[in-house]
Amino acid sequence: MTRTLLLDLDGTLVDSVPDLAAALNRLMAARGLAPFSDREVAALVGDGAAVLLARAFAAREVAQDGAALGAFLTDYTANTAVLTRPFPGVEQGLRELASAGWRLAVCTNKPETAARNLLTALRLDHYFAAIGGGDSFPVRKPDPGHLLATLAASGGRVERAVMAGDHHNDVAAAQGAGVPCIFAAWGYGPRSQGAEAAAIAEDFAGLVSLAGRLCP
Repeated sequence: MTRTLLLDLDGTLVDSVPDLAAALNRLMAARGLAPFSDREVAALVGDGAAVLLARAFAAREVAQDGAALGAFLTDYTANTAVLTRPFPGVEQGLRELASAGWRLAVCTNKPETAARNLLTALRLDHYFAAIGGGDSFPVRKPDPGHLLATLAASGGRVERAVMAGDHHNDVAAAQGAGVPCIFAAWGYGPRSQGAEAAAIAEDFAGLVSLAGRLCP
């Protein structure tokens, strides 16, 4: 049976904070609010755009206006790949996985259109059998239903699947779905969030190796 590797996007496959920060800061500037550093934005991501904005406005102690989310999504979706790049080793690792017969899928809380636009712009889209975004299904990570729906869309099976991500949402979703999770230590989540993962990878080459061990 074909093995399936489900991968988080932001903080696992790509370093997207520069474009997220740029879009967020354009939104803040339009409202006369102070900008955020890339490091501050990295600490805000992982739960989708709506939560990112809620945290950002809370940090500025200002109520979020009703037009903010739509404006942010329009801006960011059009500018997902200006500064965003794959992490070191990602492209080679995806090639190795595909050559070894792995089925690949993306399971991300980023809106699906933005995720697809980004992967297409970076010329990575052809590796993936399915892309499950934060708005693709009725639930999203950490709900295991998001992982399971993405897995089903890719044609994979739980007993031959592995999840990889840099956030506690990835670990929790995998645990709930009964799928081993590899924590991406190079990503945005603190290493402590990977405490309950099946394994911790220090780089993408290590992730490729660990996936093979967890699902031989």
